[in-house]
Amino acid sequence: MAIVAVLAGVVLTTGAALPAARPIRATPQAAGGMILDDYLAAIIAMAAAANSPASNITIDDTTLYRGQESYAKMKKLTPQEEQVIVRKGTEPPFSGKYNKHFEKGVYTCKRCGAELFESSSKFQSDCGWPSFDDQIPGAVKRQRDRDGRRTEVLCANCGAHLGHLFRGERLTPKNARYCVNSISMDFIPAEQRTQKAMAQARPVETQNLASLPRTDNPSADKRKTERALFASGCFWGTEYYMQRAPGVISTTVGYTGGRTENPTYKQVCTGRTGHAETVEVIYDPSKTSYEQLARLFFETHDFTQLNRQGPDIGTQYRSAIFYLDDEQKQIAQRLTRQLREKGFGVKTQIAKAGKFWPAEDYHQDYYNTTGKTPYCHVYRKIFADQREGSLAQMLQSAQHDK
Repeated sequence: MAIVAVLAGVVLTTGAALPAARPIRATPQAAGGMILDDYLAAIIAMAAAANSPASNITIDDTTLYRGQESYAKMKKLTPQEEQVIVRKGTEPPFSGKYNKHFEKGVYTCKRCGAELFESSSKFQSDCGWPSFDDQIPGAVKRQRDRDGRRTEVLCANCGAHLGHLFRGERLTPKNARYCVNSISMDFIPAEQRTQKAMAQARPVETQNLASLPRTDNPSADKRKTERALFASGCFWGTEYYMQRAPGVISTTVGYTGGRTENPTYKQVCTGRTGHAETVEVIYDPSKTSYEQLARLFFETHDFTQLNRQGPDIGTQYRSAIFYLDDEQKQIAQRLTRQLREKGFGVKTQIAKAGKFWPAEDYHQDYYNTTGKTPYCHVYRKIFADQREGSLAQMLQSAQHDK
């Protein structure tokens, strides 16, 4: 009988037989070592005593995981969860809590908490299990199933079994169906996800819009300012995050990229004017840069969606950067290249800016006026490898400047 032992994310396989199998446990230590139980020690000893070739103990590359979370931080699983997540079982069809669940938010790994699937990629397949036509880039690992026919999908962070990937069914334009066990996942609602991201990003709980530079600052008019135009779906959400970026002096929501002169919101909503809902950002280049704002733009919306953002569908909700000079154009192009290298299918339009038309007064400063939070924009770190790129670092910078 073949025995598989998981040790710090490495799978060791031995052909040695044991009289009885039971789960193998290893306890992480603060010093980085491991305390092995007698059973695991017996496996290694038996393999060594078998005088067999070294290939009898191998590292299985298809299930080698060195995740962001240590095993000590993994969630303790119930026997039912362990049967699916660890032993690669399958829950009964139509029994899972997320089978007909279509709330806005993100689905995460039950064991390690890593984000796996956006709710916007979920669709009704009537197969009996939650179905998604895309993953969050890099979140899911694929490998040949033990049956030799299907493609198994696992959490790329911790190796938890999720389900299987099927292609060629033509159920959605992406022609893919990630068939996932509900029991392998948790769910974070969009509003809770946004609040969590903002809480993690804010260095001080009392940090709010009023504490950031605004046009009512007497010294604002004396500063050198620059301008940027970003479109990322509903302009309320785009403005919400741009307002909270250090160095931003003012924001105005409006329309650009179209043909109609001075369009109304009602006209833009028809999709016939060619405009995109856009935010004009006036900022202080001594406190932030165009690149920092462009990174924030990408980190707060789903730029892989074409002519939509969440539930808002139409060309007016397209992802777009309207550049004002060659420098802005080059920065936008460089960032999109970086995103594609990371595996993202970028749909963001990069176009020369035309006339910007401010929107109606009731659209301006919408979330600060109503006290609500965005319904289809959420902050997530993408450029975390860049010191100046994330919202958290930008807010920290603002705190230090005060």
